[in-house]
Amino acid sequence: MTTALPDWMVLPPEGITVAEYEALPEEICKRIEIVDGAIIVSPAPLRSHQRIARRLANVLDGASGSLVAVDIDVDLRLRDIPLLNRRPDVVVYDASLPTDAVLRPEHCLLVVEVMSPGSVTADRLDKPAEYAAAGIGHYWRVETDETGTLTLFRYRPDSGARAYAMAGVEQGRVEVEEPFGVCVDLADLVR
Repeated sequence: MTTALPDWMVLPPEGITVAEYEALPEEICKRIEIVDGAIIVSPAPLRSHQRIARRLANVLDGASGSLVAVDIDVDLRLRDIPLLNRRPDVVVYDASLPTDAVLRPEHCLLVVEVMSPGSVTADRLDKPAEYAAAGIGHYWRVETDETGTLTLFRYRPDSGARAYAMAGVEQGRVEVEEPFGVCVDLADLVR
């Protein structure tokens, strides 16, 4: 039995363009990322993954003030050619950005990825390198161990280099001042 790929997955050698991506239906875009023009299909996350992202976004939203917005699972355009489009689990960005404007790195203060078994390499290596190279000020990764305990890995720019330096590895109750003051009880994100 052979299965044909849907037309939107059949790409020319140069990959999908911005115009082609923007022409795709939202139902398709919410499950894919584009890396160097190639389509990366992401499996639907587990409910626990979504719960952690939503609860963390709520905590960040409550602490961030009115000048920034906090959203979950939205397109972040890192580059147009070749197209590099990610969908961070949580993104904190300039609230003055118009609703219909493309979210870009210069709008972002913080991006957060909640690591899943299928995203280990992307969340630990690929995405931090891409976010740092794009100039995003802060990157957080949330990992769950085999006991269900969450660990928060925080990164900030490494003295002018387009790379991140470790800013902290924490469990339990975490208080930070960058990019704004917030207290996160990681255990509350999984309860």
